[in-house]
Amino acid sequence: MLGGAMYTTIKTLWERGHNKSEIARMVGHDWKTVAKVIKKVENGEEVPSKKPHPKLLNPYREMILELMGKGFKGLKVYEHLRASGIRVGYSTVKDYISQIKKREDIFIRVHTDPGEEAQVDFGYGGYIPSKDGKRQKTWIFNMRLSYSRLDYFERVNNQRVETFIECHINAFRYFGGVPRYVKLDNLKAAILEASFYEPVYQRLYKNFSDYYGFSPQPCRVRHPNDKGKVESGIKYVKNNFFLGRQFKDAEDVDRQLRNWQEKVCNNRIHGTTRKIPREVFESKEKGDLKNLPLEEFKLPRVGSRTVYHDCHVFIDYSYYSVPFEYVGKEVDIEVGQNLIRIYYQNKQIAVHSKAGERGEFKTDYSHYPKYKMYSSTEYQEKYQVEMSKLGRYAEQLFFLILERQPRDWSRTVQGILSLSRYYTSDIINMSCRRALAYNVHQYGIIKNICHNGSYNLPIEFNWEEAV
Repeated sequence: MLGGAMYTTIKTLWERGHNKSEIARMVGHDWKTVAKVIKKVENGEEVPSKKPHPKLLNPYREMILELMGKGFKGLKVYEHLRASGIRVGYSTVKDYISQIKKREDIFIRVHTDPGEEAQVDFGYGGYIPSKDGKRQKTWIFNMRLSYSRLDYFERVNNQRVETFIECHINAFRYFGGVPRYVKLDNLKAAILEASFYEPVYQRLYKNFSDYYGFSPQPCRVRHPNDKGKVESGIKYVKNNFFLGRQFKDAEDVDRQLRNWQEKVCNNRIHGTTRKIPREVFESKEKGDLKNLPLEEFKLPRVGSRTVYHDCHVFIDYSYYSVPFEYVGKEVDIEVGQNLIRIYYQNKQIAVHSKAGERGEFKTDYSHYPKYKMYSSTEYQEKYQVEMSKLGRYAEQLFFLILERQPRDWSRTVQGILSLSRYYTSDIINMSCRRALAYNVHQYGIIKNICHNGSYNLPIEFNWEEAV
């Protein structure tokens, strides 16, 4: 059944002179369907309109609005309606709430408890002079406690994830505790955004959040009220602190920023709460923050390396092994205080203690293929067994090869074994018999004997008795 919009489209195209086949291609419908519409148009029939469907939940609209005003999400609203005896499905409730928000642009104010949440943002702060007379880019980190609105600001000169985490550590130290949740903005700073969502950095931030005992919560896209508190913080520091101020250098920015943060920012009457953030924090929120860990998080260095053909990666002038199957692949590394951790696609594949000096190899021999781990005797025994499976003459030839080529016997033996892809064991074994009779052992000769069938020819003397 075509909707009114499609009828109108087909009618318009037909009146503009397009034929039925052209219209069918343009609107993506079957030619016969288009023909039926055109027939109705020519007969003067009205374009069908969508019949209005009464909303099942319209009678309960005020109740739903009241629940939404209390901060109830879709599932909570659904549970409340069901408890009130209203028979309705969860998807219906969710769609109805979505339509209310879309149609009326209802803003649900998010309230948080003391110590529950901090919001974090990272904004561009413009250029400031450096000591060498040049100008350098500046970014501003802001963490704001959602209940008291107490702010922590920090100037940084790069967008690295490690710097972002160090700012968190400094903010927690400033607050004297840790909130239960940290809500992250969508990291508009380009470099930070590009790297933060790579697995190695996600893992680093997750390890950090686990250590401090908070849960990170990325803000939802297109939900501005999720991050309104901290976005207003970045806007505030730009307009109230940076705007119109003069700075000698980065250190001067830091001094003035600390002074402004304490005397102005955190001691003003906040525009929304109409309370002073510092007073609210000291009286109602400080005691609800989680305790800081006894020791600060030791931030490891992270990066990536390509695995060499010898199953090692090069880190800080030393070498660390990884399993052989990752040769040629790019792996992630994490350099801690005492350990080197190596990951592939977010899975840890190796861990080593840090080398004590440059040029040292830290090798786990289980990372090599098994055949690389044989002693020379075990290696020979392995191939002797394989040759014996072809027959007793092949096994005898193995010993002759070993005698004639003590240093590079394995290639010849591997070549002979590879003939089993084309010939039966009997053919290879009889070819080895003929080679032994004429005291030859080269792979090429054995291959030719198999190929030309001379293994069937009689041997002119009884060489077996001679030996």
